[in-house]
Amino acid sequence: MKKLLSTQYPGWAFNISMFLLRAGLGLLMIPHGYDKLVHFATYKKDFLNFLGMGGTISLALTVFAEFFCSIFLIMGLFSRLTVIPLIINMVVVIFQAHNGDIFGDGEHGSLFLIGYLAILLCGPGKASVDGIMGK
Repeated sequence: MKKLLSTQYPGWAFNISMFLLRAGLGLLMIPHGYDKLVHFATYKKDFLNFLGMGGTISLALTVFAEFFCSIFLIMGLFSRLTVIPLIINMVVVIFQAHNGDIFGDGEHGSLFLIGYLAILLCGPGKASVDGIMGK
């Protein structure tokens, strides 16, 4: 019982946890980006015009974040740098697309945002390309 309530944990548990968090968030985000990538021409007409950049550029940045950054995140390649576009994307999803409704329609975006912030703060762990390269 004492081990169950302990606040200490082995290093391997942290590394596996970060791997599961990275892989899980990446795998769950890829279908969103892939759908936008495949149907780019359809989405660009009605896509959110963020900061006056236009729907096409906003959609391209979203596809980059949701699809390509998620692939890098799963591998653990440049993980802290990779989550920055994903964090920005989720903030836009929550506050622009869902009007700040973090407990209603924006709930999924909020969950992704929390996970991405955890990766930004903690790093990818040793079970990643970054960890193997010693960054």
